[in-house]
Amino acid sequence: MRRLLATVAIILAGASPLLAADGEPARVRGTIESVSDTSLSVVSREGPTVSIAITPETAVRGVKAAKAEDIKAGDFVGVASVPAAAGGDGALEVLIFPAAMKGTGEGSYPWDLQEGSTMTNATVSNAVEGVDGRSLTLTYPEGSKTIALPDGIPVVTFAEATKADLVKGATVFVPAKKAADGTLSTGFVVVGTNGVVPPM
Repeated sequence: MRRLLATVAIILAGASPLLAADGEPARVRGTIESVSDTSLSVVSREGPTVSIAITPETAVRGVKAAKAEDIKAGDFVGVASVPAAAGGDGALEVLIFPAAMKGTGEGSYPWDLQEGSTMTNATVSNAVEGVDGRSLTLTYPEGSKTIALPDGIPVVTFAEATKADLVKGATVFVPAKKAADGTLSTGFVVVGTNGVVPPM
């Protein structure tokens, strides 16, 4: 669990996208082309096929569907969002952290799910359903943010998965690290299982 907490912190901390500078984290989203004991080949969202080094210690987690209406005050969540046309932020997806991961990567950071997006990992101080829909107020050490939750956005939490779930065609989200020679490696892979794909 300690290793999992550390690697999830890499996922949801403010990091550069795939074309990161040497030594910086790089996030890879896509589908598995092939997998071996030492590498994961992913057809990335951007198009190119990317090879990522893995080891026997690489952790694998899945995601399972949750419900927005189940989010309550005191929960720790990660919310990717973008500025809304009417003002404030609108959520793109929500990850409900297990209680043991509370505090992971806490704060609000630039994110690359889509242009202009941010990731906010914070404690829910207020969850409201009003005439304009559902919204969450999130608090973290540097401040707070209220984010609207549009109907139909993905809401997930982590689920059990193993390397046996890393199969051709599976959707993955990989927080990798780029070495000075340009190679990528990771200690953690989030894989889609049972029809639920990583939305982050």
